[in-house]
Amino acid sequence: MSQAKGDRRERELVNELDEAGFAVMRAPASGSATERELPDVLAGDGEQFYAIEAKSSSGDPIYLTGEEVEALTFFAQNFGAKPRIGVRFDREDWYFFHPGDLHVTDGGNYRVKKETALADGTDFPEFTGESEKVTLEEVADGGDDGPDEDTLRVLNAVQQGVMDVDEAADLLE
Repeated sequence: MSQAKGDRRERELVNELDEAGFAVMRAPASGSATERELPDVLAGDGEQFYAIEAKSSSGDPIYLTGEEVEALTFFAQNFGAKPRIGVRFDREDWYFFHPGDLHVTDGGNYRVKKETALADGTDFPEFTGESEKVTLEEVADGGDDGPDEDTLRVLNAVQQGVMDVDEAADLLE
């Protein structure tokens, strides 16, 4: 990926976080022009504070060096923020990971595949608190076994034409 594309993606993330109500800034000269390792983006909404290393790819897996992840974690800890890796693949949204949730290669680097991002990453609405991810397993374990027997009898009576909808509504209140 070109540096220009990476810069554009970082600005895009900053703008999206700003629109979602976060105070946000892109760290100046993150990555190379300073001796201090800085995250690409700092963001907070008064309750959550994040130090984000942003990476994008056209479709190939995204790799981060062990040093990048270590520097992000160190900065976030000292700053009082949560470290996150933000990844964006072309034609997809942003997905976020805690560094500890990433695959570590044999060489000590970190990798995120597109399939992993889509399946296991925290999507942008969940990251910004607009929604909460619920798995099918969690829905199945929710304890909601559906309507009770009395409700089913009333609904069945409406379906068979024995009872009108208004009577059913009165009974179900």
